[in-house]
Amino acid sequence: MKKTLIKNAKIVTDGVTMQGDVYIEGDTIIEISESISAKNADTLVIDIEGNYLLPGVIDDQVHFREPGLTHKATIASESAAAVAGGITTFMEMPNTNPQTTTIQEWENKMAMAQKDSHANYAFMFGGTNDNLEEILKVDISRVPALKLFLGSSTGNMLIDDKEVLRNIFSKVKLRIALHCEDEETIKANFKKAFEKYGDDIPMDQHPLIRSEEACYISSSGAIQLAEETGARIHVFHLSTGKETSLFSNKQSVADKQITSEVCIHHLWFSDEDYATRGKLIKWNPAVKTAADRDQLWEALLDGRIDVIATDHAPHTLEEKSNPYSSCPSGGPLVQHGLPAMLQFVHDEKITIEKVVEKMCHNPALLFDIEKRGFIREGYKADLVVVDTNNPWTVTKDNILAKCGWSPFEGVTFKSRIMQTFVNGELAYKNFKVSKNKNAQELSFVR
Repeated sequence: MKKTLIKNAKIVTDGVTMQGDVYIEGDTIIEISESISAKNADTLVIDIEGNYLLPGVIDDQVHFREPGLTHKATIASESAAAVAGGITTFMEMPNTNPQTTTIQEWENKMAMAQKDSHANYAFMFGGTNDNLEEILKVDISRVPALKLFLGSSTGNMLIDDKEVLRNIFSKVKLRIALHCEDEETIKANFKKAFEKYGDDIPMDQHPLIRSEEACYISSSGAIQLAEETGARIHVFHLSTGKETSLFSNKQSVADKQITSEVCIHHLWFSDEDYATRGKLIKWNPAVKTAADRDQLWEALLDGRIDVIATDHAPHTLEEKSNPYSSCPSGGPLVQHGLPAMLQFVHDEKITIEKVVEKMCHNPALLFDIEKRGFIREGYKADLVVVDTNNPWTVTKDNILAKCGWSPFEGVTFKSRIMQTFVNGELAYKNFKVSKNKNAQELSFVR
């Protein structure tokens, strides 16, 4: 069994930072202490020289595009980008081709990941207007959540039958992850914009088309239904300040019936950035105003927003250059999400302990993930070494996502991911991803 000793680390876990060493056997953290000596001659000793040691990030929302959309991305390519960004675990979305709305298609994805993934993996099951019978067959110890699109997005899986939605909320025991945008509002807004501008609508209209109203109508309605039915729901990618009023910080994450997430791009960009970034920051839901961004930050810091994720959703540059109505929404983010959040730590907008809480601890607690998300004895050795004083600039040469671009191109981050360990094995070091894969399927304790 491989033995690894990480020495001289600033260990960030459970709300504190402490100086110490971490001893690993196989895939498990065995000991954490101020000072640990090598147990025997075959122990690999890694001195990280006072750099930070974080739990591996758990990204609860990614689109890795396989099967069916592999010209954009694959599980292999995007999981490699993920470990380069300190993400050791991902939960992938069901809007692939074919969609992950049957047990067989879910099993097919699991087999792909077992073979190709660099990071630990789980796949959400997709709900539609007519697959409740299949949903009820899901093994809840292997599936993180049921994903429902209440607004259309890439790979349309829109649920627009209110009785079906109530039935799902009433019968499904899994946590239900939601994309909340009201389709009728969006259609009406798009019609007005199209009549005024034609096919190539200016990008600054995107947050007006996929508007605050569209988001709030959908998310507030979903929360009301969850309260009526007792469903446990997790609202993905909040983008408006108004929506933050719908969520509470009165309970711990593990005990909340209704939880929420914010994505990196909604914390970093605002509608002012459409002038320079254009379609590269076209997401659903849309990046909105600086005031919305400020209110999202407020809710994140006071505990109404529970999780930070990427919503990594790559498209080719050729696709992104299409006119507005045929330009797909989404972009690559797994490689740059943690460095972006650490930039906010430099700017004293958030503490490193809070980043770890929102990106590592809370996803593990919210989805009942077994023995991950913390640096604790007995937990899996998913670990990230970060040098917070090692600037680097995002360029095409160091982007690992298959699509080959990033909305962060040209940005200089002060913090660099130096090493990433997945289940005790070195998966990434200094812009190089290991060819050896040591990923594991997630298990959920419910």
